[in-house]
Amino acid sequence: MDTSSRRTFLAATAAAVAGAASRGRMVAAKPVAPARRFPLIGFTKPFADLSFNDTADLVAEVGWDGVEVAVRDGNATHIAPARVEDDLPRMVEALETRGKDLSIVTTSVVALDAAGERVLKATAAAGIPRVRLGFLKYPKAGDPLPRVAELHAALADVAAACRDLGLQAGYQNHSGAEYVGAAVWDLHAALRDLDRRHVGACFDIAHATVEGGLAWPLHARLMAERFVAIFCKDFFWERRDGDQKLRWCPLGEGVVQRSFFDWLKTTDFSGPISQHHEYGGLGKGPAMVTRLRRDLARLREWIDGPLP
Repeated sequence: MDTSSRRTFLAATAAAVAGAASRGRMVAAKPVAPARRFPLIGFTKPFADLSFNDTADLVAEVGWDGVEVAVRDGNATHIAPARVEDDLPRMVEALETRGKDLSIVTTSVVALDAAGERVLKATAAAGIPRVRLGFLKYPKAGDPLPRVAELHAALADVAAACRDLGLQAGYQNHSGAEYVGAAVWDLHAALRDLDRRHVGACFDIAHATVEGGLAWPLHARLMAERFVAIFCKDFFWERRDGDQKLRWCPLGEGVVQRSFFDWLKTTDFSGPISQHHEYGGLGKGPAMVTRLRRDLARLREWIDGPLP
């Protein structure tokens, strides 16, 4: 950010934090989800067309402790960034009246601009502690290392903003040759020297398995001190059109291993685990709820098992 933009951003910080504190006092008497080491939440992407109240009802019916909600441009969003100040508190209120939490706001923010600042300030004002960042991509040719340096600089700005607002940002490792962070080692390099209280990783065990194969335990250990949240889903490889292609599937039916969660319980991490659902046939209405509850039951089975 330039100097004038930074001044403007900082000037709004006190009001945002005060708003968050005020909101926290107002909702103190409302029911809240029971405390657990790993809050189990769901990403609302598959039902982003629902109203805030219908979303909260679905979350309660499935049995999650809370949600991850998208506030970004595009079709796969629940709240348009242009309406974030008005709609984000409404979503929070709808969830809290059912004892549920809005744990993560998913954004398109990487390099801070006016739109990104607006989303971060609204998130802080609503009392939500975490944001997921957008993605930076590699050029199709040439040396990829300069892009890692660009991400480091962008994350440094984000970390400074999150420090001022009392937020923690996480960058997701996604699979695919174009994504900075897919290899995990590049994300670790981009996060170097940055305060993990303000910026870290939304570690996606499925994408880490896609890219790392048998090396996912190494990647998990590498990023363990940087975990902001854990994202989970499942997949398998199938041969189609003469090639090996990835197919998403319900949790427990693919190659993502329960041993990751056994290991996770030996770490100091105690943040949310967010379920993502990318597989086809999820459906709508009662059929979707049944499938979401099935995936949550499998995750609980993996989490609540004995320590290794």
